[in-house]
Formats: sequence, structure tokens, C-alpha cells
Amino acid sequence: MTRKIFKYLFFSIPVLILLVYILNQRSPFGGRNSSFASRPEKEITKIIFTSRSASLILEKKGEEWIVNNKYETRKSSIQFILKILTEIQIKSPVSPELYNEEIINKNVAPVRVRVFEHRKVIGSFLVYKTRSNTFGNIMKMREGSKPFIVYVPGNEIEIGSAFTVNELFWLPYTVFSLLPSEILSVRFENLTDTGSSFMIKNENRKFILYDMKKALIGWDTSRTIRYLSYFTHVPFETWAFDLSSDEKEKIKKEVPVYKISVDKTSGEKIVLTLWGRSVDKNGIKIKDTDRLWGKTDAMDEIFIIRYLDIDPLIKKRSYFFPG
Repeated sequence: MTRKIFKYLFFSIPVLILLVYILNQRSPFGGRNSSFASRPEKEITKIIFTSRSASLILEKKGEEWIVNNKYETRKSSIQFILKILTEIQIKSPVSPELYNEEIINKNVAPVRVRVFEHRKVIGSFLVYKTRSNTFGNIMKMREGSKPFIVYVPGNEIEIGSAFTVNELFWLPYTVFSLLPSEILSVRFENLTDTGSSFMIKNENRKFILYDMKKALIGWDTSRTIRYLSYFTHVPFETWAFDLSSDEKEKIKKEVPVYKISVDKTSGEKIVLTLWGRSVDKNGIKIKDTDRLWGKTDAMDEIFIIRYLDIDPLIKKRSYFFPG
């Protein structure tokens, strides 16, 4: 009897192993390629991106996410990447012809992504950023694996842009974040209507309104305080990372429409320069009435800012006078 049981197990166990393997491989794209999504037991706590020339670490410390152990991240950027990492699915396989054309021939280097729950790696894959599809990516589990286009179901969003080692992408999109008590002076230059330009200076704990040369009289103190309060939070929309170096240089050489300079009581200075934009409409370049190009002296990158966000600071000198 024992011999029969042993003989049965001897033949049945390999069959069961083979059956499990076959069933596993019958997943839509092969068992080892069936899921890019990370499945934490509780939560993702660290993400590491590594490219050909740099790396970036996002890590949860307490309730906050920190980038490269230095700065607090922009909350929406973390929500975006966590949604992608936990919900991504395969949209379609990539043919060898398309992969060669978009990745091999263009020498596109991947961003290696590793996802952690504390010290445990719960996800790892390669992202090849490309414009060959609306999702901005081709992904592989490993170098020798099959390539796929990956997406987040229910969202027609470009997820490839989220896998970046550019530190600026993860920081808050903020131009000004100042209380009136932190402001020593403001200089607003309207380069298209210089007669509207003005300055506000803190002199002996009182703010005084100037034209570009002398102190003025008859202005409303409450309007000056209200204007300075607008510096508490001034965001921009997004970085213009897609611009080429030539396009950026062309913008910088143009005459700005506005320039806002703020001297802080700490001794620091913030200079914001704003240029007009144009948009393509039916093949014709027209003025963008919703957004401007922007840049601060703190860094060389150009960003896009909405009039909706910057408009409270774009005042004429007459704004400060009653009537």
C-alpha cells in the first residue's frame, strides 16, 4: 500500500508542478510579465529612480515625503506617482519593430524604478520614455523581458513623465510664499506700460509707496497691505521641461512684459521675470491670454504660470489710490 502511494506521488507531483507553471504562463502576457503594479501590505514607503546619469530618492518620513533627503515634496506629485505604481496595467505589447524604432535606434536609456515597503522591494521595472504612445512610456520588467505600453485604467494621462530624476519636478510649484512681515520691499515693473510701475518699501516698520524715483502721497494704506498679502501664496502651473535649449534662450532674449523683485527681511532677493506666450491654433500662432512664461533668478529653468495665479500681483500704480 505504501509503495503504491509513493509511486502515485512520484508521478503526480511533477505533473502538478508542470500544470501550475502552464497556468501561470497563461496569464495575458506570460506569468513573469503579467503585472507591473506594486502591492504593499500596508503602504509604499520609498521609491528610487536611477537613470544613466543620476538617481533620485523619494522617501516617506513620518507623514511627509522627502526628496533626496533634503526637501519636502509637492503633495500632488506623490499622489500621482503612488496612483501609478499601485494601479498600472499592461495596455498592449510592443512589437520588435516599434521597440527598435523608438528605443534602440534613438538610444533611449531607461529609468530603473524600485519600490519599497520599508526595507522590502515590492516592485522593480524599467521605464523607457517615448512619444510613440499617449501614455509616454514603454516598460519592461527586466532588460531581457518583453516590452509593453503601460497605463492606468480609466485615466488617459501621460504616466511616463512621472518617472523623472529631475528634482525640480517633485518640489512645490511655488514662486512666492511670503508673509508681509518677511517683505522689505517690492519693485513691480510693467515693461509695456512703464508709467504704471511702482515700488513699496518698508521704512521704519511702515510701508511707503513710490513711483520708480520718489515717495508718493494720497495712497490707501489698506490697499498696500492687501497687495503685500497676495505674496503669501503664488503658485505656477508646471515646469516647461519640454522646451529645447534654443527655445529657452529665445524666450530669455525677448523683452519681458513684467518683472517683480522682492527683497526679504532675511537679506534674500527673489526676482520673477514674465514673458508673453503664444499658442498654436489651427496652425496659426496667437497670443496666449491664459498663461505666461516665467523664471526666477534662483534657477535657469522656465515655467508656465497662469494669469489666474499671478494676476493679483499685476497692478497699476493707480490701484493704490482711492477712487
